[in-house]
Amino acid sequence: MLRYILGMIIGSLLLTSCSQEKVNTDSAQDGTQKIGVLLVSHGSHSAAWRKMLFAVEDSVKSEIMKNKSVQDIRSAYMEYNEPSIATRMKEFDEEGYTDVVIVPLFLTVSAHSFDDIPTIVGLKSSQSEIEKLKQERIEVYKSKANIKITPLLDFTEILGKNLANRVKQLSENPAEEGCILVAYGDEEYNKEWTALMNKMASVIEVETGINEFSHSWCGHIVHYETEPTTSAINSVLDKKKNAIVMPVLVAIDEMFQGQIIGDAIDKTNKKSRIKYKPDSILPDKNLEQWVIEITNSYVNDIAKK
Repeated sequence: MLRYILGMIIGSLLLTSCSQEKVNTDSAQDGTQKIGVLLVSHGSHSAAWRKMLFAVEDSVKSEIMKNKSVQDIRSAYMEYNEPSIATRMKEFDEEGYTDVVIVPLFLTVSAHSFDDIPTIVGLKSSQSEIEKLKQERIEVYKSKANIKITPLLDFTEILGKNLANRVKQLSENPAEEGCILVAYGDEEYNKEWTALMNKMASVIEVETGINEFSHSWCGHIVHYETEPTTSAINSVLDKKKNAIVMPVLVAIDEMFQGQIIGDAIDKTNKKSRIKYKPDSILPDKNLEQWVIEITNSYVNDIAKK
């Protein structure tokens, strides 16, 4: 229930109520709209990870650009890498965009989606949040364009279908198997992330027949340590003959799928009983179709005004 309420807050506060009234003067003078789309992902030190996120833009661009109200679609990283959100928003302002639809490619509610992104673009103005971002070397830029932020991926059925299909590829005998879901996690929104993992487990059970589950975090919340994942695997293997380890990560990062999850499996000393593919949610045609549909929905609403 709390996760649902938070989702509604994001939907009403960030997606609608927080749109800015100030528009770019150059475009406003002739009364025309100029709408851009910005796909936002977290950012990573992994080149493979960054490449997979920019591949989403490449895959959806032609379809989104069929909407004559859209002038361009671009991608940005929230941290670590350029182009940053601030860099892209400056570009949109300099080129006279009146409106920008931001599509965050994030799994579920987190400090990044609820606080960081809205603060970076000027929809929130908490001084403590601004100082935190500056310490992390993340630039804050108050955009002149009106901004709309779409829902996150967990508002769709995409994640459940994606995970169930990937589990099916590894499963041989569901009655003898358990599944471990490994996600990044979020300390502030741990309850919401846990609820998401439980929801995904329910979907996988219906789709595959596997009925034993555990989950673990692999991100900052556990200091990127392997032990939580090792423990989650062992808890399943105590009850089932074999275990399927499933990364609930948007893209492939060698540190997460390789070092953290891979080392966690090694430390169980039961590798022969574990099935694991170091893959990710991307690439996913259903996710790409959702990006197209949610973008068109928000763009069309803006164009009507």
